[in-house]
This record gives sequence, C-alpha cells and structure tokens, in this order.
Amino acid sequence: MHIKFVINPISGTGRQKGIEKYISKYFNNYQISYTEKPGDATKISYDAVKNNFSKVIAVGGDGTVNECIKALINTNVALGVIPCGSGNGFAYHIGMCSDTKKAIKQLQETSIEKIDSCSVNKIPFINVSGIGFDAHIAQLFAKSKRRGFANYVMLILRELNYQPQKYEIQYDGISRKITAYMISFANSSQYGNNIRISPTANIQDGLLDFVIIKKIPKWKIPFLLMKIATGKIQLSKYVEIIKCKKMNIKANDTLIHLDGEPYTASNPITINLIKNSLKILMPNEK
Repeated sequence: MHIKFVINPISGTGRQKGIEKYISKYFNNYQISYTEKPGDATKISYDAVKNNFSKVIAVGGDGTVNECIKALINTNVALGVIPCGSGNGFAYHIGMCSDTKKAIKQLQETSIEKIDSCSVNKIPFINVSGIGFDAHIAQLFAKSKRRGFANYVMLILRELNYQPQKYEIQYDGISRKITAYMISFANSSQYGNNIRISPTANIQDGLLDFVIIKKIPKWKIPFLLMKIATGKIQLSKYVEIIKCKKMNIKANDTLIHLDGEPYTASNPITINLIKNSLKILMPNEK
C-alpha cells in the first residue's frame, strides 16, 4: 500500500464524517484505519512504517498529528494532514485548508520537505507546547465534554484569575529566574484557528521560539489577547521571545501540554529541537 489514512472519528466538531467518499474519489492505493482510544494513531503509524507505506495522512487535530509523528520522526515516511480538530494549528501553519474536501484536493499537489520536530523530556511534539496558563487550559479542555474553538475561548475567559508562576530557565549558557503566566514552546506559529502565539516561528529554521508571557496587570489582559488574535503578540512589552535549540525549565507545577494534550512532566523539563527530523507533505497551493 502507498498511503495510510489515520482517521480520528471523534476529533474536533465532526468535519471528518463522510470523508471516505472524498478519499475514494481522489486517491488510489490507500488504506484507512480508525482510532478508538489514545495511542491508537501512534500504533497505526508504527505499523505503516513497518509495512513500507510511503505516506501517513492524519485526519484529525493536533493531538492526532502528535500521535502520528511519534512513529514517523527520523523515518522515510512522510506525514500529511487533513485538519478536522478543534484547533488544527500545525495544519494551518503549513497552509492546509479548513474545508475538508479542499484539503484532500491540496494533497494531490504537494512537495515532500523536511522540517524540525521537538521533544519535552524526550516526548515528541511538532506544533506548540507549553507550561503555565496554556497547559492549565489544555487540561480543562481535555476534561470538558464540549469540543470546538468556542469552548476553548470560554475556558480562557473563565480562568483569567490564574496566578503567574515562578520558573528557573536555562538556555545558551544563561540561567534566569522569572515570574510568568506561561512559557510556550513554539515550533510553528499558532495554537490553531489562526491564533498566533509566535508569528515568526519557522518549522525549518533549526530554532524553537520560547514565548514568555510575563506578569501583566489584569486590566491589560484583554489587550494582550487581542494582540495574540491579530498576530502581533511580539509587540507587547509583557512578552519575551527567546529563539534557541534547547531550554531547561524548573517549576513547582510541572503540568505541561504537548500539542494541546495535558501531561505532567518531571523536573527539570528539557525542551529540545530535532532539526530536519520529519518529512511532511507540504501543499503547493495554499
């Protein structure tokens, strides 16, 4: 077989329903597998590598993409994405269309390119991960029965009383103690829905963007959120972006998120960039 489609049937708000008819219209020599529980997409992708598939297409959100890359990093199997999740940050960063049928057509014309992947304590991620407020929101979202971007925004607005935390960070021979609402580890530019946490992030530059949102007066938080929504977060004096290949973080609360999925790490938290480690199907038309 040539292409393995990994479909998460419960991802996002259900845009993947009926996708099989479009796949059959535009593709030949493929096989479809469905996930039933966390970890299935990784197992399916490992099997695809073992059985000499040339491409794995993740049909879901950033969580599904994250599971697939765990099996594909440093292999010859290329990853493609059809965005069907709540955020779809990685898919939108590389230029995939939010319309499912159009996204499938985009995959007809792609080039294979190598991009950087990353890890937190040796656990891979590809898009945006972090510690602090965004990890707190990711945990609440994971527990919520509601999906979709609207529920994500509601959780953010409800939790604005979140208190900044103390961190010790080490990078490029520098050691600092900081107080911050969160530190995002951005390989690509956005969480999803074109909400850009690091507008200049580049998945092929060999660097991670560490976005530190410092302690900020609560009445200014809505203005900061507006800057994030409009892709201008780097202009805020309450934001620092450090570009480097590796950072160690010590924290009292080690709850993080990996591509939107909550996870409790151990101290110190080591974030690494793995250069040119993943092949992807980059759409020629965006």
